[in-house]
Amino acid sequence: MDDFTKRRIMKIMDNYTKNKIPKHLQNQLKLQYKIRGNNITLIEERPAFMSEQWIQLYIAQFRLDQGKWRIYWMDSKEKWHLIDDIPPDEDLSVS
Repeated sequence: MDDFTKRRIMKIMDNYTKNKIPKHLQNQLKLQYKIRGNNITLIEERPAFMSEQWIQLYIAQFRLDQGKWRIYWMDSKEKWHLIDDIPPDEDLSVS
């Protein structure tokens, strides 16, 4: 992913993660993302049961492959699988 695309994606993801969780729930639930190469992983964070620590749950992974974004989900064995119902797209937009 080139620098321009990465900056654009970071702006989209920053806006999404900042505005998706209602204000009154932000102390109980957070959204984060990680960029690694051409992959963006969307992560939900919530407090662990009876602990001060937060746990991370992987929600989705967006992969840029041959100029198109594909969306994946993670199974219980921590393997990513393509979501066939969502066709690859040249533009990444989250809502």
